[in-house]
Amino acid sequence: MATAAEARVWARGALRGIGDSLYTPFCGTDGDDIDWEAYRTLVHYCVAELKHPMLWCTSGLAEFWALTIDERKRLLEVAIEVGRAANPNVIIQACTAAMTAKDCLELTLHAQESGADIAYIQSPMMEAHGGEGVLRFFKYIAARTDIALGMFNSPSSGYVLTAADGARIYAEVPAVCATKEGAFRPQSSRMLHQLAPGLVIWECDKTVYRAGWLREGIVCPAQLGTSGYLFETPQRPLLSEYWDLILADKLIEAMDFGRDSGLDQLESDLGPWFTCYPGRPDYFTHWGGAFKYAASVLGLPIGSYPHSRPPQVELPDEAKTQIRNAYRRMGLVDS
Repeated sequence: MATAAEARVWARGALRGIGDSLYTPFCGTDGDDIDWEAYRTLVHYCVAELKHPMLWCTSGLAEFWALTIDERKRLLEVAIEVGRAANPNVIIQACTAAMTAKDCLELTLHAQESGADIAYIQSPMMEAHGGEGVLRFFKYIAARTDIALGMFNSPSSGYVLTAADGARIYAEVPAVCATKEGAFRPQSSRMLHQLAPGLVIWECDKTVYRAGWLREGIVCPAQLGTSGYLFETPQRPLLSEYWDLILADKLIEAMDFGRDSGLDQLESDLGPWFTCYPGRPDYFTHWGGAFKYAASVLGLPIGSYPHSRPPQVELPDEAKTQIRNAYRRMGLVDS
């Protein structure tokens, strides 16, 4: 674990490779319980079988808004226990976003005490008075903790930090060392790098990596939080091979591999279901049911209650058919 004082030096060397954002497998009546055995299997699969070097816990894909504080703490503890048993050096990233600063503080202190390496804070989902309010939120947490902090800049928050907002947080909160830029605004990421060149940036718009932004030092050699386990298997480590080419600055080879392996086509064939609910097409979501259904097609356990908890809706059959056919076309599952 990096302390606040060590955070920026640590992040430059430690944040590297694929970081899996873990879903939460539910069970019981209306999904009121968590299938802990399924969750342990997922963690072990990502770290021991896919050999991904980082985990991203209790974030949007995990449906943190639908989890209790105690559930979020236990999910992190299990990820640390199982992940570190498989690889003592696995980097554990905890999302400690919450509706109140006090709840966020409780989760961040728990991450610190449990041995997580870094805690990411998504901009508050309600009543955020712009960048000034988010800055105040970060300062509150940083003043009371001693762990590396990261920003999680997602449109699902309702407020997306501008480049100037992010740079100011970085300038005024020394523990902040990284950001997951999830708003798909690559030019804003370029501007953020210009304003805060020491900040470790992961841009969710993957085209910038093919454009050489890693070579330029604008983005970092890590996928800070992604569903990498949905794009490869131990027998066909497509995403890992593609990412290794990007890291080696073999950009033409990476583009050829993305096309020839079918990896690019898979992403297209899966459709928008992971991040778009048709009833609200202008809103960016992390549709837990879609991620979990995709995982189930690949043979991963998702618990006996396959849906998201409220307020998300159940995944329609249309989505299931499209996701299933995408994997069959790719050859990752039998037709």
